[in-house]
Amino acid sequence: MSKASTGVLGVFAHLDTATEAITRLRKSGYDSLTVYSPTPRHELEEALEVPESAVRIFTLMGAFTGSAAGASLAIWASLQWPLIVGGKEIIALPAFSVIIFELTILIGALSTVAGLFITSRLPRITRPEALYHPSFSGGNFGVFAHVGRDRFPAVSDIMTASGSEEVLLDQ
Repeated sequence: MSKASTGVLGVFAHLDTATEAITRLRKSGYDSLTVYSPTPRHELEEALEVPESAVRIFTLMGAFTGSAAGASLAIWASLQWPLIVGGKEIIALPAFSVIIFELTILIGALSTVAGLFITSRLPRITRPEALYHPSFSGGNFGVFAHVGRDRFPAVSDIMTASGSEEVLLDQ
């Protein structure tokens, strides 16, 4: 689902008023929101009801792949060039634990980075879809509702009622 290229931006001085605006907008059916914060705040995530990140699935799959690759590599090398010493078995898993561990960490870490880029849709080459106000870097909070022009008045009223200091329209 793509976000609308127009919308309403509310500038809030306090965290409580921003979370109240988010809650009111979500209850009114406006789910396509972009929130700006000077620092990460858990209250905003709870108000937005952000789902858990899928990056952990990339990490888990990468770790399983690394474990399998490490075991496969060690077993294949042992079967291709057997080294029989003192009657020990050719495939001895305790001896392979180091390469299995190392490839688990390596492939898991690389897939975590890849998952981060994939889920955050980086790099973004196009213009940002949401309006930005310079005061967000200085301590204010911002809520941008991606809505069509016909819903501007309703969203502006909700943001003003929630305590917005300034409401800007992106047309």
